[in-house]
Amino acid sequence: MPTDIEIARAATLQPVGAIAEQAGIPAEALHPYGKFIAKIDTDAIPGFHDKPDGKLILVTAISPTPAGEGKTTTTVGLGDGLTRIGKKTMIALREPSLGPSFGMKGGAAGGGYAQVVPMEQINLHFTGDFHAITSAHNLLAAMVDNHVYWGNGLGFDTRTITWRRVLDMNDRALRSIVSSLGGNGNGFPREDGFDITVASEVMAIFCLARDSADLEERLGRIVVGRTRDKRLITAADLKATGAMSVLLKDALMPNLVQTLEGTPAFVHGGPFANIAHGCNSVIATRAALKLGDYVVTEAGFGADLGAEKFFDIKCREAGLKPAVAVVVATVRALKMHGGVAKDALGQENLKALEAGLSNLTRHVGNIRKFGVPPIVAINHFATDTAAEHELIRNYCRNHLGVEAVICRHWAQGGAGAEELAHKVAALADEGEADFAPLYPDAMPLREKLETVAREIYGAAGISLDAKLAARFADLEAAGFGELPICVAKTQYSFSADPTLRGAPSGHIVPLRELRLSAGAGFVVAICGDIMTMPGLPREPAAERIHIDAQGHIEGLF
Repeated sequence: MPTDIEIARAATLQPVGAIAEQAGIPAEALHPYGKFIAKIDTDAIPGFHDKPDGKLILVTAISPTPAGEGKTTTTVGLGDGLTRIGKKTMIALREPSLGPSFGMKGGAAGGGYAQVVPMEQINLHFTGDFHAITSAHNLLAAMVDNHVYWGNGLGFDTRTITWRRVLDMNDRALRSIVSSLGGNGNGFPREDGFDITVASEVMAIFCLARDSADLEERLGRIVVGRTRDKRLITAADLKATGAMSVLLKDALMPNLVQTLEGTPAFVHGGPFANIAHGCNSVIATRAALKLGDYVVTEAGFGADLGAEKFFDIKCREAGLKPAVAVVVATVRALKMHGGVAKDALGQENLKALEAGLSNLTRHVGNIRKFGVPPIVAINHFATDTAAEHELIRNYCRNHLGVEAVICRHWAQGGAGAEELAHKVAALADEGEADFAPLYPDAMPLREKLETVAREIYGAAGISLDAKLAARFADLEAAGFGELPICVAKTQYSFSADPTLRGAPSGHIVPLRELRLSAGAGFVVAICGDIMTMPGLPREPAAERIHIDAQGHIEGLF
């Protein structure tokens, strides 16, 4: 079997104009970036805002393991499957970050015969959106320090400056630094640090903004520090929002690409789900809903992270009403949740598989708590056995009351996901979804975190010190009590301990820090040892990525 990048390179792509025409986008709305990528100006589409919305389908997954689950691959395969059965379909995905592309994960544009293309450009600089977001974020950081240097007219208490810098690369050495060394001419030394761009509040704002006016208003609400009398200082106070908006102007238009089978796809925005809210942009999702009868989107990592934030943050903010949620699993990953080591996953083990189904059980149950009907997609691997597939199907039917569909889109493209497409479309058409967020706006912030920990993670509660308890009270007093909670924690477990697979219960979620994202419109609760600036693994993917003698990029999988 050829590699992902070999499959992508061998494909015959349609010109982006033809993909746009298929989606109902006129030529005057296209801003091409070469032959196969274009940004879309939705205001140039006649009658765009008056079009009815299609049905929104979320693809999520069990808790990720080193065995792999294939959520993006399934999103693409399902989109192609829906197209094959005659449905007008759009796909809405996040953009890959350079951090994972050169770190542990490699490329992130799907896999096998279920990919969005051109794969190399999507995984690398693409249309420069992440660079624009990084620049806008760091412009604000520069303006904070510049304001302090030139007299500090707003009265910053420099000990309270919260606006860190960002970089779209894994670099643990930048997590905690001291800036402005070298004398008075370089500013005033202080403790500082970098986050990865996908954890930036500017990224979150970019992905939650409804339009350019909403973007600028949200940027203005960013809190960068406080005065000595605890008055909040915002980006608007620094007069930074106009310039930040200018840097983001072109990036805000969604990026149109295609799958290997020619299904139109928007790839736009890219916050991580373990340290941010994990969803593609509202602008792209809303555009897809106007252009397609069925829209397939995804949320990052397992359903306890990406799906919960999709429901509680993105849908709440944007007024979205999802129709179906697809929970992706693999036999291999379920066996790993049942205690099997990675090097033994190729052997049939029904006992371990049954034990690992506890993880799938909780995710399916959690989806139902939002009033959204679930369906399970088993992403097929060559080592799967018929007995393993039958065990999963019977368990899902008899114990969970959901269908489990075996999918072969990785090897067969959309043809391998036709059965899933038929069942998802039928479920969406039945209109049984009665979506509601997990908690109301008026619930106190601490109770929101406790509700997520208890209802989604199966925890007994949270742990926090007196300082964090006071921080909750301060945020409520400052008028931020009605914001949703965005939990940053390990993606590998329902707990904050990445080694606890399956469905641990009764654990305590340790709260380490609370960060206000006033512009994005949520409060980040950092739990356990999760880092907002990842590090590279011992053998990063960057060691394998190169350009061969023919000028082809190799090593992006």
